[in-house]
Amino acid sequence: MQIVEWIRRRAENVVAGLLGVMFAAFIVQIVFRYFFNFPVGWSTELSVVSWLYMVLLGSSLWLTESEQIRFDLLTGAVGPRARRVIAFIAALAAVTLFGMALPATVKYVAFMKVERSSYLNIRMDILYSVYVVFAVAVIARYAWLAWTELRGEAEPSSVTVEGRDR
Repeated sequence: MQIVEWIRRRAENVVAGLLGVMFAAFIVQIVFRYFFNFPVGWSTELSVVSWLYMVLLGSSLWLTESEQIRFDLLTGAVGPRARRVIAFIAALAAVTLFGMALPATVKYVAFMKVERSSYLNIRMDILYSVYVVFAVAVIARYAWLAWTELRGEAEPSSVTVEGRDR
């Protein structure tokens, strides 16, 4: 799946760039506040927006299934077949819940075009649109996971604990 790998690499580039922007805005805020005694609000807003985009784009497009944070208390206590069943149910639940929420999410993001950010004056629908990308990516990712679990071809990390089958 070369297209998925290409998207992951571009998302990694974007996340790295956003981390750089966030760090630069943080340094600017420190310099202006403590050296010039002139706090600037736009740097804080830019840091928050960068962090938001970094987290949502990174978690939806960059991280692999094995890099996702999981609470595997239940799945660690059962065998591989039960883990596949649990993974399938969890994936199906994620697809269902995010899919049900998607129309209202899109509607809300579109509604937010009437608001603008305080300092950068960016329309809020543009800022919040990253959540729609996140939701669609989660739906696609977990639909694929459910399909692979159903076929018994899941990525090993989705059915194993710490990289090894118990």
